[in-house]
Amino acid sequence: MKKFINDPNDFVKEMIEGIHLASGGKLKCVPEFNILFRSDLPKNKVAIMQGSGSGHEPAHIMCVGKGFLDAACPGNVFAAPPMDYVYECTKLLANDNGVLHLINNYQGDRMSWDMAKEMAEADGIKVGVVIIDDDVSVNNSTYTVGRRGVAGNFFIIKAVGAASEKGATLEELVSLGERVNKVTRSMGVALTSCTPPAKGSPIFDIAEDEMEVGIGIHGEPGRRREKIKPAKDIVDEVFNAIYTDLPFASGDRVAVMVNGLGGTPISELYLLYGEAAKKCAEKGLKIVKNYVGNYCTSLEMAGFSLTLVKLDDELIELLEAPADISVSIF
Repeated sequence: MKKFINDPNDFVKEMIEGIHLASGGKLKCVPEFNILFRSDLPKNKVAIMQGSGSGHEPAHIMCVGKGFLDAACPGNVFAAPPMDYVYECTKLLANDNGVLHLINNYQGDRMSWDMAKEMAEADGIKVGVVIIDDDVSVNNSTYTVGRRGVAGNFFIIKAVGAASEKGATLEELVSLGERVNKVTRSMGVALTSCTPPAKGSPIFDIAEDEMEVGIGIHGEPGRRREKIKPAKDIVDEVFNAIYTDLPFASGDRVAVMVNGLGGTPISELYLLYGEAAKKCAEKGLKIVKNYVGNYCTSLEMAGFSLTLVKLDDELIELLEAPADISVSIF
């Protein structure tokens, strides 16, 4: 293993410290609970927070700022945040308007966030919940109950973040988040494994000429493993799985995201986007927004995921609303 680390056990805390120091005072942190939050934390709107495992950066720790998340509380690499991290973060953000929990659909995350919500509500804090499950690859897999939450979560974050800044209530944000989740679909493919710092070895083995179709962002198995195919054929399969799942239809306005899993060059991601754009044109989909880059990664894994979102006027407006975060991705 070759990584720029000190003590593997301090990897996440030192990453958070680096983001905090790079923010120029825009972000504050609570190291003992892995909390990163806005320095200008407003009390006149619903507060929005998320925090899954680390290793998926910029999700979600690098997405704290006005118009996006108000705070994040990640766990260790590929591990859900402990219940007390979520509870302490919820208390920190609490105001009369309430706190919105955005939760990717994994068993560990669901347990931690459910317990933290119960404790916060016992303190009199109003908490709303949106479960994100955009992955069409498999219905149940390691760590999940139902579909997994992957890169599509950015569209939920951006929409509710913008709406919160406009004064939407907690109930309205829950409804909006659920609506965006229902029109968002994703699927990924991996060419390599990755190495968590504390483990020191790849989380799974895959041959040089193989790919995992439908990979999870923690290395969970997908639909199958097979020999690598040309990029066009890979995009065809992934696109068709997403397109038929909602289903999308000719004339729909869409956002398209080609998300790198950490180790794929941007040149390859744009090649993949080109193939996805051609598929959209073939099906009569109008691309209104596009995103190409690393959004929800899996450390240094070589691979990508494709996300399609069916848009309407309100969602387009929310995606185009200004945001001020430490990593400029929207």
